Amino acid sequence: MSLPSSVDPFEFLQIRLNPDGTLTRNPARFPVSPASSNPDDPIPVLSKDLPVDDSLGTWFRIFLPRDRLQAKDREEKLPLVVYHHGGGFIHCSAASSVFHRFQNALALGIPAVVVSVEYRLAPEHRLPAAYDDAIEALRCIRRTEDEWLIKQADFSNCYLMGSSAGGNIALHVGLRVASWSISELGPLRIRGMVLHHTYLGGEERTDSELRLVNDDVLPLPVNDLLWQLSLPIGADRDHVYSNLAPDRHPELTESLDRIKLLGWRVFVTGGDNDPSIDRQVALADLLRGKGIVTVCHFSKGENHGFDIREPTKTGLIVDNVKKFISGA
Repeated sequence: MSLPSSVDPFEFLQIRLNPDGTLTRNPARFPVSPASSNPDDPIPVLSKDLPVDDSLGTWFRIFLPRDRLQAKDREEKLPLVVYHHGGGFIHCSAASSVFHRFQNALALGIPAVVVSVEYRLAPEHRLPAAYDDAIEALRCIRRTEDEWLIKQADFSNCYLMGSSAGGNIALHVGLRVASWSISELGPLRIRGMVLHHTYLGGEERTDSELRLVNDDVLPLPVNDLLWQLSLPIGADRDHVYSNLAPDRHPELTESLDRIKLLGWRVFVTGGDNDPSIDRQVALADLLRGKGIVTVCHFSKGENHGFDIREPTKTGLIVDNVKKFISGA
């Protein structure tokens, strides 16, 4: 099947590629929301930003249900969810309003302490820069002196989560840290991963990519351009950052075996009208085939990122993540 000539991926993404390899982005496309840490504010979830590496411009935003500030010390601490936003590796921020709203819903609905990571974007900083930034954020969390994290978050009940490109980041961070020693990760103890509409790729087209070639959210030319802009120079979509097929990347076996040994659980979720759905299902099959406890939920008739973009449907993913973390 030929690509749809009507779709200009640069126009679709509202970007312009400059001669020096940087992007000019439409600053109005993704509005941002400020953090608000004042306990007197009449809002259900408070948030604040903490630096990770000022020289790189990386940081994270902490989300805490407001009523926890009145909680007694003896009350049970909340699960810690380390979240990575989407945006095709080239767009968005931990401060983007769409993700700020989503983290508010997660923090309140689970309830949990949510830490949303601000990582560097491609193509100015191609992969693995985002993975490296997310790893450094974990290191920053584990040695933090921030009272919200120390007093409210249960470091022994930590989950890596991400949406779309962020799901890809969460997955690759998990593959890396699974080999860490207790001393490298402690006091953090990761219990599993929540992979939400995970963005994956490959040179060979899947049935869902061909079926949804003109998709309203992720048409195939856009998908291809995002990988072209985010993968290392010269890499194709079968690179391990994009395609986790074990026959192409046998080095994954050791990491997956380690995840099984650690007893991590993985939640894979998406929509069956997402061009990426076949790759998400294949990922779930790969994890199960390695003996990793894997829970799946694929919504009927829904497209890529629907439960973030449509606030009326956010409750579905929040409820499912809550059940997963509670072990239900």
